[in-house]
Amino acid sequence: MSFKVRAKKEHSPSMITSLPYDIIMNIIACVPRCYYPTISLVSKIFRSLVASPELYKRRSLLGCTEHCLYGVLYNYDTSDYRLYILRRKVNSNDHYLVMIPSLRFMPFAGRYVPVGSKIYVVGHSNALSIDCRFHTLQPISPIPKPMSYKAAGIVEGKIYVIGECNDEVSGSRWWKRVMVFDTETEMWEPKMIKPGMELGDSSLIDGVVMEDKICMRNYENSFVYGPEEGKWEKDEMLNAQRWKELCVVDGLLYFYDVYKKKLRAYDPKQRCWRVVTGLEELLPKITGSWRMRTVGYGVNLAHFFHKYNDARTNTTVIWCVG
Repeated sequence: MSFKVRAKKEHSPSMITSLPYDIIMNIIACVPRCYYPTISLVSKIFRSLVASPELYKRRSLLGCTEHCLYGVLYNYDTSDYRLYILRRKVNSNDHYLVMIPSLRFMPFAGRYVPVGSKIYVVGHSNALSIDCRFHTLQPISPIPKPMSYKAAGIVEGKIYVIGECNDEVSGSRWWKRVMVFDTETEMWEPKMIKPGMELGDSSLIDGVVMEDKICMRNYENSFVYGPEEGKWEKDEMLNAQRWKELCVVDGLLYFYDVYKKKLRAYDPKQRCWRVVTGLEELLPKITGSWRMRTVGYGVNLAHFFHKYNDARTNTTVIWCVG
């Protein structure tokens, strides 16, 4: 009598997982962060490594920190918002936007505030966070009161959201208010802050956070809000330009002046405006764009603007110039 014996196939561990934990940590830390969502799908071990706070501390020690640029684009065909990330082509200085499959459909638009490995999104009446390690959405506690938001930024671990709220008594007039979200407790502070000075009836236009101060502008004036003092102060020099959509890079405020077709920078220490030179090749590309956004990208500026590709097909092309 004979027996057929089927050999049991043994799975040998992969070479990388057989290495010491410290070496594996160093290898993953040196990989560009844009690949982490893919790495986390390989195994539970890699997913645990990518999610570990120790990995980001190791990246900092090894000098492997990097900046990632995300963009939210509105799709007129499907009437929804989609999240993209800026990637560099292999062996090239060219960049291109890649849609994130897991975040293909954003539930709403809002103000975006990066905090560590998360991006907090604050809408009119709801809020959520994006985990950039796995590109997943996570709900956070509801906003205490609906607000027409105008600015949001991080100051000492707390997100300050500045906007206008409807008067509960009259139901018609809108009041300027500040709401605060604690990123450690993941909760909104119960009391809304009323600005310490009258901002007038003019609607708020835009705002930005810089050096623990919040800069705001309405149609008449520019203001600076200090959370520690809890009050607004007028800034006549900042108000010398009709700025909108400011961004902060290396302690300076930047915005593109669509009327004068110049990129301007404001130095808060010197309290003066300057025109950024050396953009002779860039500015002709921006001219004629009907909408533009300037954002900080590490120590660089990224300019997003629309250009019509073909007048016959009315195709819109999105450029990003760093």
